[in-house]
Amino acid sequence: MKAARVLAQKLIAQDSASYDAYLAIGVENYLLGVNAAPIRWLLRLSGAETNKEEGLANLRTTADKGHFLAPFARLLLAVAAVREKDNATAKKLLGGLTEEFPQNALYKEELAQIH
Repeated sequence: MKAARVLAQKLIAQDSASYDAYLAIGVENYLLGVNAAPIRWLLRLSGAETNKEEGLANLRTTADKGHFLAPFARLLLAVAAVREKDNATAKKLLGGLTEEFPQNALYKEELAQIH
């Protein structure tokens, strides 16, 4: 994840409109940011980024402005919303993916499982 983040940061430094690159930064921050504080501290010592809110913001950037990875970013945001018990946001995101990709039955199945 760290190597992907570094490459993404280099790309964004060269072209700030490379919104798909924000996904790598967002994934690292979110996945490592949900860990307990002592683990986050150790991860930061090794150079990792562990800010959960920054990770979600980067995923939103890719979801809103990305090209190739926007649907994947929306899926990750839906997963994060389910984890946070924000079913309304998860339903909205999965509903949009279901409309955009009607041939993908998995989106419909996951949407049906959200209460």
